[in-house]
Amino acid sequence: MGKKSIFAVAVAALILGTSLVACDDGRSGAEAAAAELAIAVSGLDISSVEFDGKDAAAANDQLKSVFAALDPQKPSVAAGELTLDGDNASAPLNYTWTFGEAEWKYTVSARFKKSGDKWLTVWDPATLVPGLADSEVLSKGAQSPPRADILGAGDVPLVTYRPVVNVGIDKPQLGSADPADSAGKLAALVGVDPAVYAEQVKASGAEAFVPAITLREEGRTITNEQIAAIPGARAIPATMPLAPTRSFARAVLGSVGEATAEQIEESEGALAAGDLTGIGGLQQQYDEQLRGSDAVVIRAQRADLTREQIQSSATDPRRVLFEVEPTSGTPLKTTLDPRLQTLAEDTLAKVGPASAIVALRPSTGAVLAVASGQGSNGYNTAMLGQYAPGSIFKMVDSLAMFRNGLTPESKVECTPTLTVDGRTFKNAEGYPEGSLGSVTLRDAFAHSCNTAFIAARDKVSQGQLESAAMAMGLAVEAPTLGAEAFLGSVPGEASGTEHAASMIGQGKILLSPLAAAMMAGSVAKGAPVAPQLVLNPDGGEAAAGTTSGSTAPAAQPSATATAEAPSPASGQPITAEEAASLADMMRAVVTSGHAGFLSSVPGAPVGAKTGTAEFGNEVPPKTHAWIVAVHGDLAVAVFVEDGGLGATTSGPLLKEFLTAAG
Repeated sequence: MGKKSIFAVAVAALILGTSLVACDDGRSGAEAAAAELAIAVSGLDISSVEFDGKDAAAANDQLKSVFAALDPQKPSVAAGELTLDGDNASAPLNYTWTFGEAEWKYTVSARFKKSGDKWLTVWDPATLVPGLADSEVLSKGAQSPPRADILGAGDVPLVTYRPVVNVGIDKPQLGSADPADSAGKLAALVGVDPAVYAEQVKASGAEAFVPAITLREEGRTITNEQIAAIPGARAIPATMPLAPTRSFARAVLGSVGEATAEQIEESEGALAAGDLTGIGGLQQQYDEQLRGSDAVVIRAQRADLTREQIQSSATDPRRVLFEVEPTSGTPLKTTLDPRLQTLAEDTLAKVGPASAIVALRPSTGAVLAVASGQGSNGYNTAMLGQYAPGSIFKMVDSLAMFRNGLTPESKVECTPTLTVDGRTFKNAEGYPEGSLGSVTLRDAFAHSCNTAFIAARDKVSQGQLESAAMAMGLAVEAPTLGAEAFLGSVPGEASGTEHAASMIGQGKILLSPLAAAMMAGSVAKGAPVAPQLVLNPDGGEAAAGTTSGSTAPAAQPSATATAEAPSPASGQPITAEEAASLADMMRAVVTSGHAGFLSSVPGAPVGAKTGTAEFGNEVPPKTHAWIVAVHGDLAVAVFVEDGGLGATTSGPLLKEFLTAAG
């Protein structure tokens, strides 16, 4: 292209550009100002916006004052279509505030004025809220509906509002008394840290009531007279959602307390300071269902309006801008039997290590008791524990052997020891010599001959073990349970000593006490048990299914294996015939094996299987003590983490529970 042509193009471009500027009516600049304002208000920070008639810093301070009562909520603000009139423009701002499930939507008009080459926002408080005067701010009132109950079997209330007293120092009642002295005396009386509580009292305002502790009214030993004897101390009656006792199914049910700062932040406006919310267990999992939704009222009022002026006024001087009625929560229905749960907890009361008792009804899958002992330190050992099951897993071995053609009458070889790839396996101490040699599978099962089951490893593959476990409801999903649980992990591949260890419930085999009870229940039912704890999970958040090894406590002693994720239900579930053969062998554990102590349990005949699993690196190794049993339409698993032998440690606990259960 020649020089003349280039010059001609440049001139043409200059003329075109000049004509476009001449045609620009300023709309793009005004639209940019409107968009900038919407973004700034959404962040509740308009300090960067240029205003006409208002200093930006002062405007920002006023915005924060107007919306202070709505903290931590922020609005979503979007600018609508701009209307242009020379050097003036206006645009709608569409606000959306979210309070839990409720939305407050409104539209206001924002005005803009061109000054030189800039578009400035015309300050008006009504740009923030419809009709807001310069002297007004917003206030927010919220009232939570009563929290719904958690119910047990037969809709018996497990967690419901029960009388309590809030004990603390009421500072206006102190008179001339020393606050630190009163705080120290009250702390000593109710058993809280005196130094910490004294600091709380000191840091609180002159009109504050500073709570020290909340006590159940029923059975409390600290009297009102003792409290009143301390200057400024008071016991204020109240109610709280509580279980029958402080420990009742606590690891499963969870508790209720004031929302933490973290919970408030994560709730996206559903929770505010002072709100009650679920902490752990079912209370937290189904918090939305149980909590319902708060009543919310947003008002506009003079910034200097006091509570006394509001209360003394003949008519409310505030304007209601938005209001939502409360929605009551929905009770959560569970299958827990309060009598059996209490019995299970009482049975474990004197057990030192972590422990658990799980009882369920095989015919329906209803979970009746899920107790974790005091040694579990609040952890849900009963449902989430991951432990090597030891010889109770021979129930799975036996099912796999049945499917390979064996019966309870089939002969197996029970030797004193058996060596696999250089590792020697042996039977438990005190194994009866009369049950060594060529014995029936029933006899080997009744006396728990390790070598006989390990010797079957060449005929029972690891994949067949996995299949048999799934056939009994282990290591599979449990969509009807309605709560977090670990239902076992059985690897489908293993060889050598690992496969041999699997045959006696060691290696990478892991079960929870709930899974062990399900295994026994599948024998009683003649089909896999589908456990159920929550009956109406659709009343709130979708129920959680089974969980994998990630839920195990960090310090779990036996968690040397990594749990695999649960699988769908088995395609070849246990049959009634197979279950009958297993029931026959479980009965033999009581009639001729080492669980004879269960023969005196009244009622239906008891079938059982004991288990002892080694864990840790100590010499001799520590052991988990297990026993599972079926008794009519009841399946029970008892577990003690560091418990010696299943028959001698868990066995007596099982007998105590079954005898009292009736």
